[in-house]
Amino acid sequence: MAIEHIFDSASSIMTVISFTTFLGILLWTFVLKGGKDFETQAALPFAGDAGDNAGESGHG
Repeated sequence: MAIEHIFDSASSIMTVISFTTFLGILLWTFVLKGGKDFETQAALPFAGDAGDNAGESGHG
């Protein structure tokens, strides 16, 4: 019975650690980094010149 109690306690502790880590990742991503990085990365597909065909080289 003692070993089952140890495994139950370890399982509970790992659940709490995993959930805390998940909340920490969310906090770091959305609160500390802010929206400036996301806005910059969202604009990357539109950053190229309209007449630039560099992505189509090698076709045809």
